[in-house]
Amino acid sequence: MATKASRSAARLMMAPAVILLLGWMLVPLIMTLWFSFRNYLPLRGGDLGFAGFDNYVRFVTSSSFWPAIGATLIIVVGALLITVLLGILLAILLDQPMWGQGIVRILVIAPFFVMPTVSGLVWKNMFLDSVNGLFAHVAKFFGATPVEWMIDKPFMSIILIVSWQWLPFATLILLTAIQSLDSEQLEAAEMDGAPALKRFWFITIPHLSRAITVVLLIETIFLLSIFAEIFVTTAGAFGTKTLTYLIFQRVLESQNVGLGSAGGVYAIILANIVAIFLMRIVGKNLDA
Repeated sequence: MATKASRSAARLMMAPAVILLLGWMLVPLIMTLWFSFRNYLPLRGGDLGFAGFDNYVRFVTSSSFWPAIGATLIIVVGALLITVLLGILLAILLDQPMWGQGIVRILVIAPFFVMPTVSGLVWKNMFLDSVNGLFAHVAKFFGATPVEWMIDKPFMSIILIVSWQWLPFATLILLTAIQSLDSEQLEAAEMDGAPALKRFWFITIPHLSRAITVVLLIETIFLLSIFAEIFVTTAGAFGTKTLTYLIFQRVLESQNVGLGSAGGVYAIILANIVAIFLMRIVGKNLDA
């Protein structure tokens, strides 16, 4: 049983790590809040004084703000649908005994370790290019006209790139959950004459509910800040400018740190709203 002295010693030993983490989180947040209330233009006079809520009003009333919110949600929802649905399918397939199962699992998980910039460039030049891309050659082989993916289907292009990168994560989490499923339940249902589709819908899916909510929570938090894939593919053109990319444009391209910081605060608020909503869902599933 822990004594008062041992508890005090434990807190003392954890204090440096806690202080470091708090500083790591709070210092950037405080600086962002500070600059959001300033007229800070690095190439046009530097700090020009207190701006009040002018930066917040200008950012939210910009003609690009709500389209950026819409683009962000479209990409996040599209990627989540693909990664969860295909992740369930891949997890079920990988759970089946097969030759070279370990190698197959490594190959499936490998895209998760590719840097976002690299995956964006690979997909843009090797797969989606309308002249030399793989999809273009396949279309020509069947006598069809190659698609200008980055122009005609920009959202689908980015969603494919992001989904390819996050699908291994969803597959790994869901595969772990499937392997913990009691095989006796499936065998009993099969002996009772339940078809495979009903066994999947009434036994496998409910068992995966917690894993699915964890995948949704973690992926959503990271996908809300998607940037690199857009930067190296469409550069925000054709309506693909997300909230993160809009902040980048305000800070680096327009050289308006105050306006970009106000956008950063909006991004933090949006991420926290989504996180709280998803945490409630996760909590309900964990209590179930």
